[in-house]
Amino acid sequence: MTSAYSVAVRALCEFTAKAGDLDLRFTPSATAIEGLAGHAIVASRRAQRGDGYEAEVSVCGEFDGLTVRGRADGYDAQRQRIEEVKTFRGDLDAMPANHRALHWAQVQVYGALLCAQRGLAEVELALVYFDVATQDETVLTERHSAASLQQRFEERCRRFRDWAMQEAAHRHARDAGLGALRFPHADFRPGQRPLSEAVYKAAVAGRCLIAQAPTGIGKTVGTLFPLLKACPAQAIDKVFFLTAKTPGRALALDALSVIRASAPTLPLRVIELVAREKSCEHPDKVCHGDSCPLARGFYDRLEAARADAIARLDHPEAALDKTALRTVALAHQICPYYLSQELVRWSDVVVGDYNHWFDLNALLHGLTLAHEWRVGVLVDEAHNLIERGRQMYSASLRHADLRAVLPKAPADLRPALRRLDRCWLAIEDAQVDGEPAVPYRVYPNPRPDLIAALQQVVSVVTDHLAERPALDSPLLRFYFDALHFTRVHEDFGDHSLFDVTLDEALGDSVLCLRNVVPAPFLKPRFAASHTTTLFSATLNPVDYVCDLLGLPADTAYIDVESPFDADQLRVDVIDGVSTRYRHRADSLSPIVDLMAAQFADAPGNYLAFFSSFDYLRDVSTLLRERHPSIPVWEQSRAMDEAARARFLAGFTPTSRGIGFAVLGGAFAEGIDLPGTRLIGAFIATLGLPQLNPVNEQIKDRMEQMFGAGRGHDYAYLYPGLQKVVQAAGRVIRGPADRGVVVLIDDRYRRPQVQRLLPTWWSPGVRRSASASASAVAVAVAVAVADESLT
Repeated sequence: MTSAYSVAVRALCEFTAKAGDLDLRFTPSATAIEGLAGHAIVASRRAQRGDGYEAEVSVCGEFDGLTVRGRADGYDAQRQRIEEVKTFRGDLDAMPANHRALHWAQVQVYGALLCAQRGLAEVELALVYFDVATQDETVLTERHSAASLQQRFEERCRRFRDWAMQEAAHRHARDAGLGALRFPHADFRPGQRPLSEAVYKAAVAGRCLIAQAPTGIGKTVGTLFPLLKACPAQAIDKVFFLTAKTPGRALALDALSVIRASAPTLPLRVIELVAREKSCEHPDKVCHGDSCPLARGFYDRLEAARADAIARLDHPEAALDKTALRTVALAHQICPYYLSQELVRWSDVVVGDYNHWFDLNALLHGLTLAHEWRVGVLVDEAHNLIERGRQMYSASLRHADLRAVLPKAPADLRPALRRLDRCWLAIEDAQVDGEPAVPYRVYPNPRPDLIAALQQVVSVVTDHLAERPALDSPLLRFYFDALHFTRVHEDFGDHSLFDVTLDEALGDSVLCLRNVVPAPFLKPRFAASHTTTLFSATLNPVDYVCDLLGLPADTAYIDVESPFDADQLRVDVIDGVSTRYRHRADSLSPIVDLMAAQFADAPGNYLAFFSSFDYLRDVSTLLRERHPSIPVWEQSRAMDEAARARFLAGFTPTSRGIGFAVLGGAFAEGIDLPGTRLIGAFIATLGLPQLNPVNEQIKDRMEQMFGAGRGHDYAYLYPGLQKVVQAAGRVIRGPADRGVVVLIDDRYRRPQVQRLLPTWWSPGVRRSASASASAVAVAVAVAVADESLT
């Protein structure tokens, strides 16, 4: 090789030692926490012997320009034994042979490198399998000469060498191309240059960046371009572009297509990751060779599929989106989902979902740590990360699901399931004692006997499924829920609540580990990247974002000045109308009259946003009754992609009408309706989360963690106004657009609310002409008495 290429021991072995079927049956497994604890126990046992046992031994060696690095779990100098520790749970004999072969390959490479470093003539290799349930060790050993290990090491290096040479050449060409890359358009849009400069400077400094930038300035290209430009000098291996929703991925792929089209010789490999359920070809089959034809011989056919995919990735105008990747995978008869995971290693830009980096078992984060990549991360519409982060690190269990499993459960599982049922009943009984029963209660911690019972259920079901793999079933679904619950519980703390909700009418209850502040979980993900930029039109206030996401203290911030001005957007604040739940009935008539008057004054396409589907339906029904000539179409619950497309198809340059939608839903952000496709929006809500016991507990916990006065703002005000500004941002998408936003609620005139609106807006307050005197009186009284806004 003419240029050095560095590879981890694990990556070398995964490339050269994997063979046979893809096998994802419930083979013995341990959680990450159990794995760390198991390794620590083995190391402490060795240390107690006092014979100079070395733990975490770094090894490194070279062959023909290829540098191989790794860290062996331990070395016993007296026995000349190098150890590789693997944790497991259940029946070790159930482990597939190709998994065991991979483990032997790793310890053999460690042995070769250690012999070379220390001048050993021979060494004993040991695979130490540690049972996390019993804490017993099963030790498998082989003795090898240094010469035989070196021969195997060199064989693996030769097999990897062609790919390593190809990758080194690709990296050199990629960096040269990115160094010469020019902005893909004739000029930057207003606001786009300062955004790009901030992203570039953050990458150079190795810092995180919060970038608040208005909609319509081209944030996707404005963040991708500078981060790609920074890659060569900052030795960034990969760029991860993460989105909250499918449309965001499409925009990222389009932007990358534009960048690549502007530099036809740029060798930039782009791949899209999608959820397993959206890419599985055989959802009725289990992921192993005895069931799924695309798992059978997966690793035997992977090399050819990988070569085909890389050839396509290297084409100047190609990207492996989900459609192109599926084509490659099926041509080689292997699974598209797992092919995409393999190809991450050979890609420059990965477009995926938040969960691919931030989730408990995130693929991209795991690969980054394993391969020691230097990565740059872009988080699109980052205001969504707070709620998504909470969801990732929350878990719930429904008693009805356990009761559905019990009658049909295999006999060997019933004792553990019944024990869990008894613990659960004890919690319910304690909560219904007294008059009245308490439907919702927060507890300091889950009961120890409950967690012990859950862990036992997870253990016995894991063992059961290892021997008898199952397709989708109530037992399997409950097992996954229980497994996630126990894993989330391992990190339970002040950042989360444990609550129990009773439904006496249905005789059911829900146990919930409810994350409130995802910061402790997300903080290590920011630390694992070289640079992370979070961008959105609504990342305000900064303290709120940093507190809840756990961003580093040196995080940079930019608030990009809007290229739009107040002349483009009329913002009306309607006083005299309250959209609070208790005043909804009184608000219907004034809202309908406002909408009809605006439509008559300026016919065209409008979006109307409401806090719930019920409220939406009440207003749309009344509008149809009073003004049947105004075309109306509505968002419905659980719309699929085709239904969402039909909804948006109603907004054409020549159409007229009002589309009704829920604030915070699919049509409140991430959609682009430029020009006359949308000329206005009615927002009949402040967007505040519902006032209920759960949100009140979240408010109280925020108060405890961040100080007096912040609880209400963090739990209600800031999340609500983010949704409002996002929805309003659908109206003005370019310099030629003109439109109106009508904010319908008396609370919009309050200073603490107006401070959170975009600074380029110039809202004017006007009273609803049709609001009754009594409704106005109610609104005025509320404005005086209800300072909390909820």
